Amino acid sequence: MTAVVRATAADAAIAGAVVAAAFAVYVPRIGRPPAPMTADYPALIAAGRVWLGADPDPVGVLVLVPAPDHLLLDTVAVHPAAQGRGVGAALLRFADERARALGVPEIRLYTNAAMHENLAYYPRHGYRETHRATEAGWHRVYYAKAL
Repeated sequence: MTAVVRATAADAAIAGAVVAAAFAVYVPRIGRPPAPMTADYPALIAAGRVWLGADPDPVGVLVLVPAPDHLLLDTVAVHPAAQGRGVGAALLRFADERARALGVPEIRLYTNAAMHENLAYYPRHGYRETHRATEAGWHRVYYAKAL
């Protein structure tokens, strides 16, 4: 069972390492590191936006950004060695719980169109595609999930 806990300042390096390992496969497809690989994890942790999925060691990272009318699921990453064990699903369930606790009716996220696995994964977890757009050179697919 995956436990989800808020990351602390001491977790910044492990959060970055998990994200780097999880997203490394996409660098050749996209031609550059995906945005989560270049994020400032110490700052995100200081803002209270990073959660870790532990199984029992940290193997998953979730970055949540609250907005007045939704919760943005900014990043979900699972270390390749832990993929297929339900860590990602546990992180998505946790995001649902956080959104409900915040009283927002919807979770939103976006992924890169080249991340083919995600295009099938998110709909299996209740997300529906809302639109596609290109922003700052990123080909993004947007999803939303009503709670």
